[in-house]
Amino acid sequence: MLENSFGLIFFLKAPRHNESNIRSVYFRITVDGIPKEASTRRQWDTERWNKKTERATGTKEDAKSLNFFLDSLTAKIHEVKAEIMYTGKPITSQKIMDHVMGRITPRARVLEEFQKHNDEMKALIGNGYTEATLERFNITKNHVTAFIKFRYNTGDFEFADLNFEFIKDFEFYLRTVRKCANNTTLKYISNFKKIVIRAIDKEIIIKDPFKNFKGKKTKIVKKPISAKELAELEKHEFSTERLNTVRDIFVFQCYTGLAYIDAFQLQKADIKDGVDGNQWILSERQKTNSTARIPLLPKAIEILEKYKDHPLCLKRGTVLPVSSNQKMNEYLKEIATLCGFPFTLNTHMARRTFGSTVTLNNNVPINVVKEMLGHSSVKQTESYAITEQATIGREMTLLNKKLNPEKIEIAQEDLTTLSRLEKEIEIIREKYNISSS
Repeated sequence: MLENSFGLIFFLKAPRHNESNIRSVYFRITVDGIPKEASTRRQWDTERWNKKTERATGTKEDAKSLNFFLDSLTAKIHEVKAEIMYTGKPITSQKIMDHVMGRITPRARVLEEFQKHNDEMKALIGNGYTEATLERFNITKNHVTAFIKFRYNTGDFEFADLNFEFIKDFEFYLRTVRKCANNTTLKYISNFKKIVIRAIDKEIIIKDPFKNFKGKKTKIVKKPISAKELAELEKHEFSTERLNTVRDIFVFQCYTGLAYIDAFQLQKADIKDGVDGNQWILSERQKTNSTARIPLLPKAIEILEKYKDHPLCLKRGTVLPVSSNQKMNEYLKEIATLCGFPFTLNTHMARRTFGSTVTLNNNVPINVVKEMLGHSSVKQTESYAITEQATIGREMTLLNKKLNPEKIEIAQEDLTTLSRLEKEIEIIREKYNISSS
């Protein structure tokens, strides 16, 4: 935010009841007519001071030293002013003076502030935050803690010393020592950046160490399973009830689009009669608190009926005996191997399968799929729109019929004629006992 006026002057100020020529060197910052002044803790002779240039006169080393100090202080003041302007906050003479004199929040530390953030988030779980979000920030804090110990051999780090080098070293540490993938590394850095922005907002620091940091995520195409693979999965019988149950839950997700946590928490009260008289899932998504409105397909209803009296469902009051996400993914890997799939199954792949294979590939409009998935925008749903090869072939065949109607009609007539000729030839062969070889 720009100020209306800014001024900086250096001057000599005599102590009270002191007639000596040796005076204290002061500086005064004025913003929008409001002045703030302070001592530089340097002294100088009035006979060797130029009021016009506001610098010491002469070529002696003591004069050069003082002038160098005043030039450095001037640069520091303008740097602080620019950094405050960069944050978009109002510039005041008091704020600049506080930063120059070091009168900001006393020695705030990174991990202390990180823990305050996580404690506040924990207190707000269920009111804007989830356990999963808190867990991600706890993991990020653990990584920052380990990095500070690894790089600086200390238990914490002062915000005042936080700079671009710290950010780049942390990134390098995640990629090498922790062996994190590119997107995972950038996610941890993004979480840490939120703590730094929080510190800037609280005016603990004014300079953003992330200002020149750039990271580009690797685009990953998260494919769903195809219609053929889904059918194969549905009919496969496993030797253990455990795998059959996990498979059924996964298939239920494929036909409803529910995320793992929403399938885990799904209760009978969430299944209601819709406007069409059929059963619908009407529930709040935990991740976004948006409403999921999903008509139940026959396969999903069949699975609900199968497990309505399951002991775990009766104990928890849920409609499906869903295990922990870790166990579900572990068993799904085993299921993929037994089915001969050349990829790994996971719980979120079921949601993508619903969004792509089950709905969009069967011509369900994307705005309808958006509502069923509980997305806040169609753009979110577009990432699910991975079209199968069979769908592309079907659509191109329809296009070909529209573009070349005459050729297609001729081709159909030719086929009919050929079929008739083949029958006539076969009759002649039988009549005259002619071999087809």
